[in-house]
Amino acid sequence: MTAVTSGASPRAGGSATRNPRKAALASRETVVAPSAPARSSWHRPALAVLLLGTAVLYLWGLGASGWANAFYSAAAQAGSQSWKALFFGSSDAANAITVDKTPAALWVMGLSARLFGVDAWSILVPQALMGVGSVWLLYATVRRTSGPAAGLVAGLVLALTPAAALMFRFNNPDALLVLLLVAGAYCVVRALEKASPRWLALAGVAVGFGFLAKMLQAFLVLPAFAVAYLVAAPVSPGKRLLHLLGALVSTLLAAGWYLVVVALWPAASRPYIGGSQTNSLWELVFGYNGFGRITGDEVGSVGGGAGRGWGSTGLTRLFGSEMAGGIAWLIPAALLALGAGLWFTRRAPRTDRSRAALLLWGGWLLVTALVFSYMSGIIHPYYTVALAPAVGALVGTAAVQLWRLRSHALASGLLSGGVALTAVTTYLVLSGSSWQPWLAPTVLVGGLLAAVALFFAAHLTRWAAGFVAALALVVLLSGTGAYTLATAATTHSGAIPSAGPSSGFGGRFGGGPGGFGGGRGGGPGALLSTTSPGASLAALLQQGASHYKWVAATVLSNAAAGYQLASGAPVMAVGGFNGTDPYPTLEQFQQYVTAGQIHYFLGDGMTMQGSSGSDAAQQIAEWVASRFPSSTVDGVTVYDLTATV
Repeated sequence: MTAVTSGASPRAGGSATRNPRKAALASRETVVAPSAPARSSWHRPALAVLLLGTAVLYLWGLGASGWANAFYSAAAQAGSQSWKALFFGSSDAANAITVDKTPAALWVMGLSARLFGVDAWSILVPQALMGVGSVWLLYATVRRTSGPAAGLVAGLVLALTPAAALMFRFNNPDALLVLLLVAGAYCVVRALEKASPRWLALAGVAVGFGFLAKMLQAFLVLPAFAVAYLVAAPVSPGKRLLHLLGALVSTLLAAGWYLVVVALWPAASRPYIGGSQTNSLWELVFGYNGFGRITGDEVGSVGGGAGRGWGSTGLTRLFGSEMAGGIAWLIPAALLALGAGLWFTRRAPRTDRSRAALLLWGGWLLVTALVFSYMSGIIHPYYTVALAPAVGALVGTAAVQLWRLRSHALASGLLSGGVALTAVTTYLVLSGSSWQPWLAPTVLVGGLLAAVALFFAAHLTRWAAGFVAALALVVLLSGTGAYTLATAATTHSGAIPSAGPSSGFGGRFGGGPGGFGGGRGGGPGALLSTTSPGASLAALLQQGASHYKWVAATVLSNAAAGYQLASGAPVMAVGGFNGTDPYPTLEQFQQYVTAGQIHYFLGDGMTMQGSSGSDAAQQIAEWVASRFPSSTVDGVTVYDLTATV
């Protein structure tokens, strides 16, 4: 699986030609480089079909999910009304408190809402387009090292990964994160070609902005990027280290400028940093959304820790519960591809770009998978979308290059084994499910037959071998593809969406919904579900809204988001997402009420949902209930903060 570089000398080729036996061996053992004749025009229409199909898959019926994750939709609405809210990622246009993430993904949604109005399409379409862009960038990246066929397979695998279809049809930050990380990988591959510090610095910029989408998770790819460049860049060791140092600086600048601005901004003139206990973005980055996710020590979190809400840790975690349906289908095949690729390139020159690509994508997959498998803090099944580009790249590269080497028994055996392994994996994921029960045994039988045929493909005619290859590819993608279509056909809402059909999942890899939320979203009470106020309550909130800074306040961000989206006016999320943030304090809230800045308080004594953190929200709810008259509108308890008992 060694690569023939585009700059191979004619003399070397002539030497091989004079020795027919050596030439025949070389033709079987080499991989066609991107500049070889394989780069014909056929791949352009194929790429167009792939991108068009991806766009249809991710855009069709997109509005059926409504606001999707209302927590972020409300923040996008706020950003469309206030530039300050857009910059800080505030939950409301009056800038009480931010969401518990850095706001890069909200910048995209907020700007879209400003341009096209606040509705489900203006918020969700950018995510779908990010998915199309990710598929295109993955194709372009893999093509540069393994040719267009491998790029197309890689892009197809990414497009047909259920977790990808879920996130590219939803409005969580993961869509932007994946796009930026794939862009970073593309820049690294370009940097490897000529040891370009400029391209490597651009990779750092991409990862840095990925940090602004989902913080430290973006940095999980950095070890793989660094190892690939350190091993394979065609320049001296000293310059490789110097280039990596420059890339690190560009990463820190792209990620850190926002943290510095927020830290220097007077706290009194910006919103409270949601998710932190000290109004600090640094705490949010390194605590609640940082190392706390690894250790489970997240102040203000709900659950957390192994056995306390986020499931057991270990190597089988990605194959259990809802994670299996989102990503598990091709992980074993990707690991096999990585091992095969490293074996076949073991004698390649240090600068071999095929092996460098394996180090990049393999490192990406291994580091991210291990972190997800062993982290004890908050983790949701949809996080696994970050694995999809690496899985696609490894499978696409190995499938095409092993096919080219199929005259070797080892290569044909690995190719056959990869298909058989995928068929078994698909069977185990789907077995026992009430959803399409015929699919699991069909894929298993078809996959094993295709695997046997692949082993003998080198002895078949060209057309027969092509048919076997096409059959194997269909089998390879049938399970994940069917589950992806089911994901796209299912509406998703709430804080924790999951891939797959609306019901009936329960395979042998753990099966069944796991963790908070289950099913398609939902969760414990108002913490993870979104309020859907009736017309009477929405009309009540809109009356005289211009006279108040906040038309209402309520405990928990998701509850506030529903009221805000329905009324179109700012609603204060007391206590932030979990109700455990110390904002506002009881004293601050009393000052807002005295100044006539809040009209209503909504809820019936809802209190903090976290296992730790501030109890300010509970104090406020109790104070309101003891002091102000209440009524019930559309089943919601409404306290008028402008009146007294």
